[in-house]
Amino acid sequence: MQQAGAVSVIVPTYDEADNIIELLTGVRRMLPDARILVVDDASPDGTADLVRGFATDDEAVEVLERAAKTGLGAAYRAGFAHALAAGAEICVQMDADLSHDPEDLGALVAAVVHGADVALGSRYVPGGHIEDWPASRRWLSRWGNRFAAGMLGLAVNDATSGYRAYRASILVAMEHETVGADGYGFQVEMTHRAVRRGARIVEIPITFRDRVRGESKLSWRIIGEAFGVVVHLAARDRGSGRGRRRRRGDGSNPRR
Repeated sequence: MQQAGAVSVIVPTYDEADNIIELLTGVRRMLPDARILVVDDASPDGTADLVRGFATDDEAVEVLERAAKTGLGAAYRAGFAHALAAGAEICVQMDADLSHDPEDLGALVAAVVHGADVALGSRYVPGGHIEDWPASRRWLSRWGNRFAAGMLGLAVNDATSGYRAYRASILVAMEHETVGADGYGFQVEMTHRAVRRGARIVEIPITFRDRVRGESKLSWRIIGEAFGVVVHLAARDRGSGRGRRRRRGDGSNPRR
């Protein structure tokens, strides 16, 4: 792989003490030179303390502690701003619950090194898989992604994926700090902005594994927010005359 430049892996956490050390170890194994930024929303289970302990032997690991749990989107906005200010050239986002396999980090970073603006870890392209999800959860995720892609003209198979890598310049162009959504809605809005900014998006097949330790953060409120984000963005696109169809050459992935 070509020289990756300054890579920062951003991991939001809330009550991930059971998973965080294994996650940090896996990230460091795959990306020995990357910085790792854990954005902790005042986890009462001591997640931040474990990260600080890990960082005593790895100065490229840092914890950004926030005063309260204010949502995934807010954590990523803070994390991106911190990483970019520190000189990151590629920002990777991933979950702390081990649903995102660190083994896929190399492929995501390589895609950006070789020209992509955004590399999505996709469950819904050939080679992508989901393990240990009930049929109802699979249906909800697949339908949600098709709904978002159809309403917004994204031509992206997995707009809700939380495992992705961004070139720093596209994050700046997207004005990531002004994205208002949280939860899955945040991922959809970020994908929408990337497409509208003409980003070159590639989808890398991943195997998504359901968490085995700790509690899922998914709720009907988060699902409802994502639905509302899609409807709002679609209405705004109609008002601006963009329409539903992807413009030729906008850089998004044509695979459906």
